Amino acid sequence: MAGRAPGCYVLRQEPPTKGAIMLSTLRHTTVAAAAVLLAAGVGLASAATVHVRLTGAQEVPPVHTVARGTGLIEISHDGAVSGKVATHGIKATMAHIHEAAPGKNGPPIIMLKRGPKGTWVVPAGSKLSPREYKAFLAGDLYVNVHSRAHPGGEIRGQLKP
Repeated sequence: MAGRAPGCYVLRQEPPTKGAIMLSTLRHTTVAAAAVLLAAGVGLASAATVHVRLTGAQEVPPVHTVARGTGLIEISHDGAVSGKVATHGIKATMAHIHEAAPGKNGPPIIMLKRGPKGTWVVPAGSKLSPREYKAFLAGDLYVNVHSRAHPGGEIRGQLKP
């Protein structure tokens, strides 16, 4: 064995068997499939959480008011809606989620229920239709809080996904 340092050995590696190759491929495939299923499950279970700020300036036409509101609305990929809005400085008569782009008025699609201390809650079981969900994704839904002084709406906040 000329050319080798004393004490050096050449190790010969046998080519992998078909069984070893299949087992390695199966392991890689299983890990990849598990990762895809986990990612898909997380995507299906997640919801868009929207923080909304309501002001008179967002009304159409704008309303000069000291009233204001904040809210947290969750909309799932299947259209399920939950959440609430807290208002201040307004004697509200009703509140809704409407469908329309910023700067436009649209029809109410979900009536909110009056809660304690100026809050308005999305009723359990509320759901957007597929068309309404597409409108949400486009930024074309808004929360509107009405009063006797401003029956068309005193404060408004666009729901931006």
